[in-house]
Amino acid sequence: MNAIETRRMRSKGQSGFTLIELLVVIAILGVLAGVVVFAVGGVTAGAKKNACKTEAKTIGTALEAFKADSSSNSYPTLVEGLAILNTGTTKYLKTNPTNNFTYTVVGVVGAPAAPPSTGSYAGLSPADCGL
Repeated sequence: MNAIETRRMRSKGQSGFTLIELLVVIAILGVLAGVVVFAVGGVTAGAKKNACKTEAKTIGTALEAFKADSSSNSYPTLVEGLAILNTGTTKYLKTNPTNNFTYTVVGVVGAPAAPPSTGSYAGLSPADCGL
């Protein structure tokens, strides 16, 4: 027997995956990938709500600190808005909150209003952010 005949005999006895088996494995992997995508989507939506709530609370705390430090013992005016919380000599926030929130003054209480339709919290309601 020469080398060519030996190879032919070995190839007849070898087994491999059939096309059906490969298609079944690919289908199973596709189903698993779909499940993972939907599971991660729910987690990110919840994380977005929690981040919005946390930032709203942080802005509320910064507003209280501003009021305590101000000579008139009052919240920022509508003209000053939330931008004053990260400008000037005393910075109450590291970033400008006006990118994600608008500011309203209700009576004597300052509060961040609903998040805008664009930005980090687009699509969330004020209730989602704990406002």
